[in-house]
Amino acid sequence: MRVTKAEFLVSATDPSVGTGWPTEGPPEVAFAGRSNVGKSTLLGALTGRNGLVRVSRTPGRTRLINFFDLEILLGSSTGDRRELRFVDLPGFGYAKVSKAERAAWFPFVEKYLGHRVPLKAVVLLCDARRGAEIDETELAHYLRDRGVTVIAVMTKCDKLSKHERRPAAEALKRQLGAHPVTVSATSGEGLDELWKRLVVALGPPSD
Repeated sequence: MRVTKAEFLVSATDPSVGTGWPTEGPPEVAFAGRSNVGKSTLLGALTGRNGLVRVSRTPGRTRLINFFDLEILLGSSTGDRRELRFVDLPGFGYAKVSKAERAAWFPFVEKYLGHRVPLKAVVLLCDARRGAEIDETELAHYLRDRGVTVIAVMTKCDKLSKHERRPAAEALKRQLGAHPVTVSATSGEGLDELWKRLVVALGPPSD
């Protein structure tokens, strides 16, 4: 599997405000998780495009829904190309963001997760050192009730020793009801496995 195109499309909060969300088209995969869990870094690692996604040193800086157009080559044949979109959602759970700002973010995030037709899967990121808390578990239940695939990802696994990783992954599996992909965007660990799960979640190409 190879990413042949990855480019920023648009940032927006609402489908009808400003430029709005892009017209519904290829299947979409959204990335959700706490601020500073490594969403932007993971997006850059998956696409192999340095600088495609802005990585902020200040948690809570992603305050819009960011859409990226991708094209992937699944095999050696040009007929194995698939188009999709990655969607970077604002992080949640960061205390230094004011309650008023957080209250303004979540209605449009819920609107996207609850009504966006092309949404096929949500990659739910959890820090290996922290595990899942109520925000993550409630989001996982909400998405499954809607029929959206939840792909659990345990980020920053390089921060744990080898003997700590398995218990952390097993705990996350119990919390989210899905076996997590253990990922390190720094070393590249788990990226191939995550791509395999993403391709399965996208389903067969439309005619």
